[in-house]
Amino acid sequence: MQSGKVIACKRIKQLADMMLPRFANGYKRWHFDIDKAERPCTFMEQFLVLPESGEPMVLEPFQRCMIELMFGWVDEDGYRQFWEVLWELARKNAKSTTGAAIGIYMLVADGEGAPQNYHVATSKSQASLAYGVALKMVRRSRELSKLLRKGTVPDRDQDGIICDRNSGYITVLTNQTRHLDGLNVHFCLFDEMAACTNRDQYDLIKQAMSARKQPLILAITTNGFERENLFDDQYDYACGILDGNIVDDRMLPIIYELDDRSEWTDEDCWIKANPGLGTIKSWDYMKDAVNKGMQDPSFLPTLMTKDFNMPESRAAAWLTFEEAVNTKPMPELPESGKYSDIGFRYGIGGFDASDTTDLSAGKFLMMRRDDPTIYELSMYWLPEDALRKGDGYRRERDDVPYRQWEERGLLRTVPGNTVPKRVFVEWLEEIKQNYDVYTFAVGYDPWHILGTDEEQLRNYTGKELCEAVRQGPQTLSMPGKELRAQFAANKVVDGHNPINEWCRMNVQVSTDNNANIKFHKMAGKAVNRIDGFMAELCAYVALLRHKDEYEANV
Repeated sequence: MQSGKVIACKRIKQLADMMLPRFANGYKRWHFDIDKAERPCTFMEQFLVLPESGEPMVLEPFQRCMIELMFGWVDEDGYRQFWEVLWELARKNAKSTTGAAIGIYMLVADGEGAPQNYHVATSKSQASLAYGVALKMVRRSRELSKLLRKGTVPDRDQDGIICDRNSGYITVLTNQTRHLDGLNVHFCLFDEMAACTNRDQYDLIKQAMSARKQPLILAITTNGFERENLFDDQYDYACGILDGNIVDDRMLPIIYELDDRSEWTDEDCWIKANPGLGTIKSWDYMKDAVNKGMQDPSFLPTLMTKDFNMPESRAAAWLTFEEAVNTKPMPELPESGKYSDIGFRYGIGGFDASDTTDLSAGKFLMMRRDDPTIYELSMYWLPEDALRKGDGYRRERDDVPYRQWEERGLLRTVPGNTVPKRVFVEWLEEIKQNYDVYTFAVGYDPWHILGTDEEQLRNYTGKELCEAVRQGPQTLSMPGKELRAQFAANKVVDGHNPINEWCRMNVQVSTDNNANIKFHKMAGKAVNRIDGFMAELCAYVALLRHKDEYEANV
């Protein structure tokens, strides 16, 4: 790395610069023992096989680097220097497999009496990942399967991998585990620290190591979306050690990440966060993931965080300008002024209501036979009292020309300081009277529509065709992605409506680890209205739910 032959990030280079001078002359009361450094590596490659393929485990240089640094630095009595390790690298670089292998070594071959070894995470499913890998390794090993067994750990009254020869075990701990007291921890594999929102569990494990002479807590993690948590604290502390601002001889920081966010499109830099690239993690996967990130802004935060270890909050811009804006005009009305005369018979309504200052938005999606385009009529309502505060523009709040939009017929004001919910049904009736197009179904956000207002909607459309659209990822994630695809293909025509476009471009999304999205206002600011988009999405959800019936009637 120092010569440039191996590409590495700043933090790994700092680690090399810190450790290399110590090999020749030692460091304080510790020296490097090559036999102790290589012993766990030899154990793993001799006795362990990969659970997926059944092939013998062969450690990559980056895995050996971490293991030999952890185990090789000892004092005159042979006890390890490092008790705490932060190993941060991108996903799919064999973190869990390596951690599981170290855990088996710590149980069987570390020379500790009655070693209590724990796989720890915030959830049972996460903690069980590495535990499951360890169990498969044991079962596939001819030697270890004779020495170790799966059974009930007496101390914890739960399943574990038990070594009767030394009265040791491996088992799982989570925040939900009862009775976390009484621990006497020899080894802890703390999985996905970035997902831990409360540091109590980590601190409890550290305190439970105090009776051991050479305990070890190995935190393996990829960066995450949660900020100001345990991981951020540990990351900053680890960087302080590497920067020379903090002296902690018991902590070993090993951090693989990009040096700059701009490097994510440079193939030569990918290995900085992915030391197993090309051997453990495939190039094809990385190329496909980066290509998706270039085309899908909602996926980019996940890519940057999970494949390049760049910190992200969960919010990201959703629509590009080209996706949010379609300049194509609405179909020209015939002399009769009726959309029914050019093939439109039914539409799907969508409504997002407000309390006071927000916009209330109505949408009406229309389709016709043999035409894949969705044509959209829109209307917005705002309380007159709220509009007067800005002297026509409300610049102290939204900085948009509401009065001009009102003059163009895109926005309506209502007396007072609230918008009555009946305006939506009245607008649907206007569409029927003016354009001879009937409402087939309606989707609405039920948050502000209750009681008589909801009953009015149901009476207008029929109960079975009036859809309450809950505002969460489970309901909106997939329809939102599908609607975005419609935008990208220019399949939503709204007559170049500026309020629609403004609302769409104010949308941000939260992306979880399963790529589900939740919608937010840009930067979380009330001034960035998204009411028009949410009404649009409610209507689209209703369209999807009744698609077959609707298409049969258009």
